[in-house]
Amino acid sequence: MVRQEISLFLRNVPGELGRLTAMFGEAGINIDAVTIQDASAYVQELFKARGKSLKRIASAASYNSMRKDSVEFALIRLLAGDTDKAVDLLSKNDFIFDVMPVIALELDNRPGELANISSKFGEEGININYVYGSVSSPDEKCLFVFSPEDIEKASKIFSK
Repeated sequence: MVRQEISLFLRNVPGELGRLTAMFGEAGINIDAVTIQDASAYVQELFKARGKSLKRIASAASYNSMRKDSVEFALIRLLAGDTDKAVDLLSKNDFIFDVMPVIALELDNRPGELANISSKFGEEGININYVYGSVSSPDEKCLFVFSPEDIEKASKIFSK
């Protein structure tokens, strides 16, 4: 199923994630899935990708500066129970964020299930940019979020 993922940068200091999640909680917005990484890894990957293609948006010096500064931030990706409400809340509180479509699937919690789903992407020639997910107990379904390079093609596979 196609869902909208919110990506935002958050200062990488104690209490910031608590502040963000409390804000969502007070607004009655559930966070269905979340992944967090320090932004330096994201900027380093961006730098490597731009360097390989030789189509840099900024100079090498600018990227090196961004890489140094980005350690101060974390990259948060999340699925909100109510995306529109979450976007309004983030906008009102001056967060810088982006929204993009992803594939969110509830999978049976059994060995090989993630392999089956991942293989479907490969069989269709769709690269997966990143994936995250979890399960709360052995008897419950898992929620996995996939960011495919071709969302339209991927959505057709999993709409069946």
